[in-house]
Amino acid sequence: MSARTTRTRVLAAAALAVATLTLTACNNGEGVRDEGASAGTTSQPSSTPTSESQKNKGTTTGAGQAASSSDSNSKPKDGKGAQNSSGSTGSTGSSDSAGSSGSQDSGPTRTSCTTANTRMAATVVSRPLNHVLLTVTNTGSKNCNVIGYPAVRFGEAQSVPPVFEDSKPQAVLTLAPGESGYAGVLLSAADGSGSNGYTAKSLEVYLNKDAGSAAKPSLPAKGVYVDDSISVTYWQQTMADALTW
Repeated sequence: MSARTTRTRVLAAAALAVATLTLTACNNGEGVRDEGASAGTTSQPSSTPTSESQKNKGTTTGAGQAASSSDSNSKPKDGKGAQNSSGSTGSTGSSDSAGSSGSQDSGPTRTSCTTANTRMAATVVSRPLNHVLLTVTNTGSKNCNVIGYPAVRFGEAQSVPPVFEDSKPQAVLTLAPGESGYAGVLLSAADGSGSNGYTAKSLEVYLNKDAGSAAKPSLPAKGVYVDDSISVTYWQQTMADALTW
């Protein structure tokens, strides 16, 4: 083999090697660029929607929180206002009610009935026999109490007749203006068993044994017969109760 042939082959081999290296380098560069371009292209579309979605979500959440905050701030204010208004009304009503109740409650009657604020009448009744009905009427402008039982004096009697203890009422009799109270007087025994009888043509009535002055109701012109059986009842609210004994 000649030297020329050998040199030609060496040059051809060298050229082939250079071409191979160049081609390899070019392929590697394109591969890197393609991968880089693919990665960049892929990441950009995925990151952009995510960022926009987060922004939109944040905006929506912020708006919702603001609306919720506005509603929550306004509702307690409205509720508080309603409660304050209701409470004020309730307080006023209670105060008005208490005031009205206080003004109407005048307490128990402490004024006693006297000859100055009452009128007395004595009536002989047919039933029961030998009885007189005493009627006391409040002629004043205020309530008054009729306490105990009447102390009566027929004619020139020197003592006060006893009372039927069983006739004592459960409470003191209170008379409003114009109202009347009643007491019964047994004049004499129905069977004639009484003694020391006499005919009386005058009558004095003390509202109770502690009264300072007496009323003087009229009796029938012929008078009434009285003996030592005479007794009286406590002051009663009705005529029927007064004539029971």
